[in-house]
Amino acid sequence: MTDLVTTALEAHGGLDRYHRLSSATAHIRVGGSLWRLKGREGILDHAAVRIDLHRQHASHSPFTAPDLRTSLTPQRVAVETVTGEVKAERLDPRASFPDDVRAPWDDLHVAYFAGYAMWTYLTSPFTFTSPGFETAELPSVTEEGQTWRPLKVTFPDHIATHCREQVFYFDSNGLLRRHDYTPEVINAGPAAHYPSEYREFDGIMIPTRRRVYRRTEDGTVARDVELVTIDVESVLFV
Repeated sequence: MTDLVTTALEAHGGLDRYHRLSSATAHIRVGGSLWRLKGREGILDHAAVRIDLHRQHASHSPFTAPDLRTSLTPQRVAVETVTGEVKAERLDPRASFPDDVRAPWDDLHVAYFAGYAMWTYLTSPFTFTSPGFETAELPSVTEEGQTWRPLKVTFPDHIATHCREQVFYFDSNGLLRRHDYTPEVINAGPAAHYPSEYREFDGIMIPTRRRVYRRTEDGTVARDVELVTIDVESVLFV
């Protein structure tokens, strides 16, 4: 591990603590212009998302109805009842996304995107030590009057996420302050994601406010439109 990875792990609660846990359930409110663009405004206004920490699985509930939930693994997404009856299912879900950025999304598109995104957010930076992940520290940058240390992370092929190479920026305390990636399934170019307002839940530091903006071709962050907003009300680790 690089020195920056070690610093980030300790700042977010420590790898030993994380390895003693198996799942996390977060109560969240999700908004932003993306959902209007995709014809799904309000679909995740208030939901719980449960993730497994040591394998990629995520489930949002309720989802479109009080008795429905989602189920996401890298090669499958489904909508099912709370008793496990499958109502809709799609294998190789990434291949189903339309090229047109303005094309609407169906329930399974939303379930896949929201599922892998929340799994990525809630397990970082701890997953960086998992088999197949590669990390490299980049030169420091200055933003918001602070010096941040960027870490380029290459995700393995077996993990569903925004794109293979992503950059995570950590402050002097080791907390994540910015996350750059290109959400390939949207096909709208790169994004800059800002986590803030950290709170401790069961020994793990979690940002309770996340805002995602478009990045222009020259790297400028366009803050006039919030693409996605995520507000975390509570998190339970077990």
